[in-house]
Amino acid sequence: MRAGTAELLAHPVRAVPAAFLLVILAGAGLLALPAAQTGAGPEDGLAPLFTSVSAVCVTGLITVDTAIHWTPLGQGIILGLIQVGGFGIMTLATLLALLVRKSIGLRGQLVAQSETHTLNLGDVRSVLLSVARIMLALEGATALVLTLRFWLGGYDDNPLTALWHGVFHAVSAFNNAGFSLYSDNLMGFAEDPWILVPICLAVIAGGLGFPVIIQLSRGGTPPRDWTVHLRLTVYGTLLLLAAGGAFFAAFEWNRAETLGPLSVQGKLLGAFAGTVFPRTAGFNAIDYGVAAPETLMVSNILMFIGGGSAGTAGGIKVTTFLVLGFAIWNEVRGRDQVTIAHRSISSSSQRQALSVALLGIAAVISGTMLLLLFTDHGLERVLFEAISAFGTVGLSTGITYGLPPSAQWVLMALMFTGRIGTVTVASALALSARPRLFRLPEERPIIG
Repeated sequence: MRAGTAELLAHPVRAVPAAFLLVILAGAGLLALPAAQTGAGPEDGLAPLFTSVSAVCVTGLITVDTAIHWTPLGQGIILGLIQVGGFGIMTLATLLALLVRKSIGLRGQLVAQSETHTLNLGDVRSVLLSVARIMLALEGATALVLTLRFWLGGYDDNPLTALWHGVFHAVSAFNNAGFSLYSDNLMGFAEDPWILVPICLAVIAGGLGFPVIIQLSRGGTPPRDWTVHLRLTVYGTLLLLAAGGAFFAAFEWNRAETLGPLSVQGKLLGAFAGTVFPRTAGFNAIDYGVAAPETLMVSNILMFIGGGSAGTAGGIKVTTFLVLGFAIWNEVRGRDQVTIAHRSISSSSQRQALSVALLGIAAVISGTMLLLLFTDHGLERVLFEAISAFGTVGLSTGITYGLPPSAQWVLMALMFTGRIGTVTVASALALSARPRLFRLPEERPIIG
């Protein structure tokens, strides 16, 4: 039994969820320490565990106010959990092994490959080091701008407080976590581009995915020679940002509860933030509790799609969404092959995309039904919360506060599933994967 358990956990696909679970439990234990809590605000026995899950899964949903409930030590623990969760437990462990031993075993490479989605086993070492450098560079640059603004922008922050706020929000932004040290999140900076723009850019960068960031950082390759993955991620991100911003502005521009009272610059900035943050970031510059139903629907779509693969974003991912879109388009046109940018997409990639999307839908539907069962909230708000949790977004209409323990467990399960990935979780639960050595007779059922 012990050998079977060890073999089960040793497999890279299964080791990643297990490692995330261990860090979540460790983080919950640290947050449960009296020194990590101020004792202010309502008591919630699940708060340490819920916050740890939300931080490690880089979501941002909270049941207690981060600025009030946690001491500086507790906030520091949350920051560490965000960084570890964003970088990837197994990726971080492998990088540490590289730095300490200057070598990496085959099993370590397989685990890191599973976490970073590296296609070439021999590239793991360079990819890990590149990921670490890029992450620290982008977080550092964002933290510098935010620190200077918090210090010199009239927010009454002394240099040390400004530095802490700058670092915390930079790490939270790049890792698409959405945790904030302000009780109203970023609503107090709705018209400050020196705060919102750097945070939005960090969110976009982290949400592109490390393979895309690495390819773009190398430069020298014209867009016409980009890989299909790079094209889908970059162009898909730009399309979703443009469409989401346009819809957000159209629905909220004149509403007194949201963008209406702001200046034109503030409205444009709010629309930009309103299309960036739902793509798995979780910050909010408006109160989603009073947003228009149309805005919530658009946000649901953006949250479910998410960002780029192999990065800090959640959701089913842009590539998954677009591969399915191209598959439908080619089917409508009567083509046998799915082609994108003069390249054919393998049937295995199409099956993976379909599996990820359908498992994601199943997770959201199951979570929504359970939340409806355990709470008295309506479908609109419950669905928003379920998609936000699964997409590791962290946006909320305000119902997360005060949820019963049963509903909190549902959200924690959705966050964990969304961060690890529906396919990874399904693969981890499968006890065996033996290829079939024969083919069965083929039939064509009536579709549609």
